[in-house]
Amino acid sequence: MKLYDGGRAPNPRRTRIFLAEKGITLPMEQVDLGAMAQKSPAYAAINPLKRVPALVLDDGTVITESIAICRYFEALKPDPPLFGRGAVELARIEMWNRRLELHLLFPVSHVFRNSHPAMKEMEVPQVPAWAEANKPRILEFIALLDSELGDRSFIAGDAFTVADITGLVAVDFMKPAKLAVPDGLKNLKRWHADIAGRPSASA
Repeated sequence: MKLYDGGRAPNPRRTRIFLAEKGITLPMEQVDLGAMAQKSPAYAAINPLKRVPALVLDDGTVITESIAICRYFEALKPDPPLFGRGAVELARIEMWNRRLELHLLFPVSHVFRNSHPAMKEMEVPQVPAWAEANKPRILEFIALLDSELGDRSFIAGDAFTVADITGLVAVDFMKPAKLAVPDGLKNLKRWHADIAGRPSASA
């Protein structure tokens, strides 16, 4: 089994944090995104979408998409349960993880990919207007998230879950996208400091 990783890119980082929380280690191979190694014929043979991460099992099965990889390891090692247990908990965590993907991680990615000079070769064409269009959407969502975090320590309930991993990665990705969390969002800032202080956050 081998995990093809992509450094500080958000989705590979989600997977590494998840594995760290589970206490799982496995062989990894770095895919140099700066050198466009994900577009090489060798890597495209593993993942035709030319994106990271990708997990190759011992029988040759390839699993891509960070959350799919996380679900694979959740099934192998259910404790601690990062996707939840029971119908309500499972649905609540899924709801929040999806909200964070659609309304924070993806919009932040759109800003970064369509405005950062380093992305010119990867995002063709860059559309600066699309970057600008996503900025108010991000601010609107993190304001909602701040209000939700007023009465709990974790995004989806009383325990750390995959939703907190997605949230951490998304908020951290705001910095290279040149976006900032407004000072008034104190609940979000408190949550972020707590989650960023977990050992897994440095994975």
